[in-house]
Amino acid sequence: MKYIFLVLMLALAPKEVLAMGDCHEAAARTQAIQDIEYLKRWYAKATDKIGEGTESAIEEGRGIYHRVFDQKAIIRAGGDFEDKIGPDGWVEVVLGALGTLGPTQHLIGTQLVEIESLELDDNCNVVGGSASMESYLQAWHERKDEKVWLFLGTYFDKVRFNPGNGWQIVDMSLVQVAGETRYMGAAVGKAGD
Repeated sequence: MKYIFLVLMLALAPKEVLAMGDCHEAAARTQAIQDIEYLKRWYAKATDKIGEGTESAIEEGRGIYHRVFDQKAIIRAGGDFEDKIGPDGWVEVVLGALGTLGPTQHLIGTQLVEIESLELDDNCNVVGGSASMESYLQAWHERKDEKVWLFLGTYFDKVRFNPGNGWQIVDMSLVQVAGETRYMGAAVGKAGD
């Protein structure tokens, strides 16, 4: 799929971009933005896995966090949560926050990526770079009292390309925008139904 996208990009690219030779910086930049956006999508999946609370789901989520976050990433959620360092520190926070709840679903909406620097080798492969990303969040948390807690927030991330690991989040802040608790209707499906 990404190759079809790149072919389309190149076909529609201005002649100045095509004149650069074999390395099409606009295509590399577009691919970098997509790779960076996917960090937060994988993050959402990992958070929901950890929220399941089973040993295998927690380990699956932890593995994804290790791909998404730099080992020394600074991670903040504000409020009652102290800052954490690295993916394992964030697993602790997620387990503590979601451990008493039922199923969750974290939906990443609007995403804005600003490439700050992008270093390419002669073959147009990314070898270094940094970016910032803003991502909207809607997170649904089923509670045991037949209510659902809806959390709306925004993630502010700093991202860096790490050779051998690819793009990773090095600094993440979650800011709550709004929230609400409501009763679940009978139409809400339970896991396994």
